[in-house]
This record gives sequence, C-alpha cells and structure tokens, in this order.
Amino acid sequence: MLNRPLLCLAALLGLTATVNAQEKPQVFTGAQIIPISGAPIAHGVLVVAGGKIVAVGAADKIAIPAGAEIHDVTGKVLMPGLVDSHSHVGSGSGGDGSGPIQPETRVLDSLDARNASIQKARAGGITTVNVMPGSGHLISGQTLYLKLREARTVDDLLIKLPDGTNAGGLKMANGTNSMRGANGFPGTRAKSAALVRAEYIKAQEYLDKIKRANGDAEKLPPRDLALEEMSDVLAGQRIVQNHTHRHDDILTVLRLAQEFGFKVVLHHVSEGWRVAPEIAAAHAPCSVIMIDSPGGKLETKDADWRTPAILEQAGVLVGFHTDDPICDSRRFLRSAALAVRAGMTRQGALAAVTIANAKILGLDARVGSLEPGKDADFIVLSADPLSVYAHIEQTWVEGTKVFDLSRPADHLYAVGGAGAGDSRHAQLCCFTSAWDLIANANHGGEQ
Repeated sequence: MLNRPLLCLAALLGLTATVNAQEKPQVFTGAQIIPISGAPIAHGVLVVAGGKIVAVGAADKIAIPAGAEIHDVTGKVLMPGLVDSHSHVGSGSGGDGSGPIQPETRVLDSLDARNASIQKARAGGITTVNVMPGSGHLISGQTLYLKLREARTVDDLLIKLPDGTNAGGLKMANGTNSMRGANGFPGTRAKSAALVRAEYIKAQEYLDKIKRANGDAEKLPPRDLALEEMSDVLAGQRIVQNHTHRHDDILTVLRLAQEFGFKVVLHHVSEGWRVAPEIAAAHAPCSVIMIDSPGGKLETKDADWRTPAILEQAGVLVGFHTDDPICDSRRFLRSAALAVRAGMTRQGALAAVTIANAKILGLDARVGSLEPGKDADFIVLSADPLSVYAHIEQTWVEGTKVFDLSRPADHLYAVGGAGAGDSRHAQLCCFTSAWDLIANANHGGEQ
C-alpha cells in the first residue's frame, strides 16, 4: 500500500499539464528545514511537484520519487517563503487629492509588475505580498495580494480567490496622515472618525436598498463603485487593513469595527503596547513595522521594539511588514530578529513573517508554512534566518526559482550597487555609465 506522501504525489503529478510550474518533481535534500507548522527537521527532505508541496520530513521518512530532479542543499536552511502584509512594491497608487474617502480606487490599475522593487523583494525571500495604496486618506483604495512570480504584467502576479475575484483588502488610515483640513479632508481626529462612520452608514443604506429591490432592476439603486466596495467590507468579503499609530487612534479603529462589524487588521500600531489587552479582547490581528532608528512623524515617538512581544503575550496574532520602501524588503527577516532581541519568542517571530501574515491576509490555506498541499513557496538560506550572517540564496514561488544569489543579475538586486532598483538599467547597457567615467578618470583612463 502506498504511503500518504506518494499518494499525494500521484494525485499532484496528474495536474502538471494544467499548472504553470515544473514538469517533474523537485526534491531538496540535506538542509535543516523549518516548516513553521512543526519542529525544525535537522536533515530534511522537501518534495514539490505541480507547484505544490507533496511531502516534507526527515530523510529516513520521505520516499524520493523516481525521475525527480535532486537539489542537494546540505548545510543550508530551508523555510517557507516570506509573507509581507504591508508593502508598496510595484509603485502602486490609490486615491488622489480630491477627497479623503476613495474606496473605489484599485492598486490593480496602477501597479508596475516590472518595477525593480519587486525583484528586490524576491531577493529578500518575499513570495507573497499585500500591496497597499498610501495612507494619506481615510479610505485610500483597494489593496492587492500578490505572488511574486516572474511577470510580464500585473495579471501574472494575481492571487485568485475561489470565486475568481482578485484577492485583496481595503486600505484605511487614521491619525495625522489624513488630517489636511482642505478638499474635504478632516482637520481633527473626531472629524476623521465621523467621516468614516458616515460612509459606512451610506453602505448600510445601499445594501438595504438592494435587498428591498428583491431583484427588480427598476428598484435597484444606481451602481456606486465606492459603496460596492464598502458593502463587500460589511459582508465580510474584504478585510480592512487599517494604518494606525497612537493608542487612541487604535481604539477608534476598534470602536468603528465593533460598531459596523467589519474585519480589521491594525497596521503599524506604534503604541500598541499601551492597549494590548483591548486589542486582544477585540481579536484584532496586528501587522507591526520594526523601525530601528528615531525620527519620522510625531505620533510614532513612543514606538517600542517590545510591542510585538507585549502583543504576543496578550494573545494577539502578530505579523510584521516592511512598508517598503520604508523598510527594505531585502532585510525583512531582520524584523523578526529585532523582535526576538526585544523579548518575542523565536517561534512567534518566525511565524510573524510567514504563517501569521498568511492568516492576516486570509491566505493561510495556501501559504505560510511547509505542508503537503500548500503552494511550493520557500527560500534557501546560508544560515539561521535570525542570524546577521544569513543570506537568502534562493527564492522559489510555486515550484519555480525566481531568485538565485549566484546569478549576477540577481546578486545585483540583493546587494545594491549601480543598477539595483533602476528599472531602466538594462536599456543603458550600450552606453558608458557615469560610474565608468569616474573610474576611468581615477585610473588615468586605463582599463
């Protein structure tokens, strides 16, 4: 009788004709595997096929399928691809300066899938990301959850939900960012909350009109893109991703969520440590940014490295994010290391860049841990993920390698230097660069 991993393999191999991934099984042997869903495996084996994980476990318990391509990663560390719950890679945008509430705008319509920031995120081991519009509005638009596959267009990056729609949330914000006092923008925190409350009431009324129409086209209200989006939030079909810093702003978000019954994730939470019991009681996950230098906006002056540990101890689901370019995607694992230094558990910190963020995005059935049936998203590191000496050597998305530190082009994105982050660098290949001119001048023109 076949064991379970082989049965899974047989089933998955039947799907390879319809899956855009490798045609034969890939087997990774010899690495220490950190599956997140269980204890580390000292000498592990990972089997992937058809873009999915088939088996993961100790070398003496996993059968290697015939004809598989073997990757010897002895001495390395292998763990799930990182999940970033708040980023701006791809230079997407949302609302403009015409008003504070613009839920109808979509990052989808503005994202550059060929932007160098996406390639740098792969160099940081990030495989799944929530791309957000900015926080200068009370409601700035619809976010987009992406897989960082090799892409020609944004469609190549999309994560599709079972109903065929694009996965994503709704970006909201409070605090000083949206307090402009012009063009309808609020000038106080109280007015900010009042404007948001009014918009949710409009959405409730919009839903009620649709319900009372009972399918009669003549009685249906005119289509309203903004209220459609707000209605999806009220129906629990979209999660609110809410930028908030001060403890009083955090409580305002929780108050609104309770009043209107929408699902919310609190982002940044600089003063989350001050209201950890309230956050825990509201069952609100937190996506925390780890800033290691002073400065920035006044409302973040009491940010504390201990926030993730305090929230963890209170029973809050904690994830980390880069807010790239605020924090460089290539250094995302550093957030977990800093949190451990400040008192968070190692297990919690590693979860915060993987499975916790997957839960925050509602994608934990697909990503965030190395388990049979999940997407084959993983990274290969040179050392322990929390070590300052660790380098991400490979990044794989759905069984396809999208980053390899040994490739010169990928190495450039990983370490910086001339051309890294410059989307037009490839078009300048046939011209003498400023760096070449400087080098020649310093060496008397000698090559």
